[in-house]
Amino acid sequence: MKEAIIDIKGLSLSYGYKRILTNIFLNLEAGHIYGVIGPNGAGKSSLFKSILGLVPYSHGEIKILGKPIEEVRKKIAYVPQKGNVDWSFPATVRDIVSMGRYPHLKIFDPFGRKDKAITNEALEQLGIRDLANRQIGALSGGQQQRVFLARALAQNADIFFLDEPFVGVDVTTEEKIIEILKEISTKGKTVLVVHHDLSTAKEYFDKVILLNQRLIAYGNTDNVFTEENIKNTFSSQLPLLHKSGLANKKK
Repeated sequence: MKEAIIDIKGLSLSYGYKRILTNIFLNLEAGHIYGVIGPNGAGKSSLFKSILGLVPYSHGEIKILGKPIEEVRKKIAYVPQKGNVDWSFPATVRDIVSMGRYPHLKIFDPFGRKDKAITNEALEQLGIRDLANRQIGALSGGQQQRVFLARALAQNADIFFLDEPFVGVDVTTEEKIIEILKEISTKGKTVLVVHHDLSTAKEYFDKVILLNQRLIAYGNTDNVFTEENIKNTFSSQLPLLHKSGLANKKK
């Protein structure tokens, strides 16, 4: 087994008296796209926030690149759910994408030529350079997602966390985003994506993490994304399986 880029041992998390995650063990490798899949309330976003140090967890240990999150934060890019963003904030598309460069700047360092070039490249890659001066709240859902992915690319991170990046986007944008994610994974980057569409999981991810407050299974998609594991993951939401057609799919 390759050296773990993210190593989680015995993670448990509670909000008040409600247990959200129980005894999670994960060993994630570089150069893969992981789909994090499970029903609503499964703890997918909470898993991300625990790894990122955004919420305190009650038990366990998390190491990223062999170190605590505080020592490697600039190597990590996070694209939160759209509902967690203040879209009325008076910032332009360029302002947001430029923020991806801030972790690489020391205090009082100017925003240099290299930073501007990387920002422009990220805008170009996501097809939003023509929107650079537009306020973020004036964008469509798909355009907003492109902006925050462009910010992540501008950061030149080693690990990307994307929480439901395809919600509210059109098919063209979704295909563009997954194309970019596959490309950066071939460069040794690690990508974790919270995802709900079971029908596209095998196409999008080479590895999956099936989660429902506890870890159901994880590993190579072809081996783990089975009818039995999916039923165990969505045991309280079986109609979703029938809707996606997976419940009737033959092995």
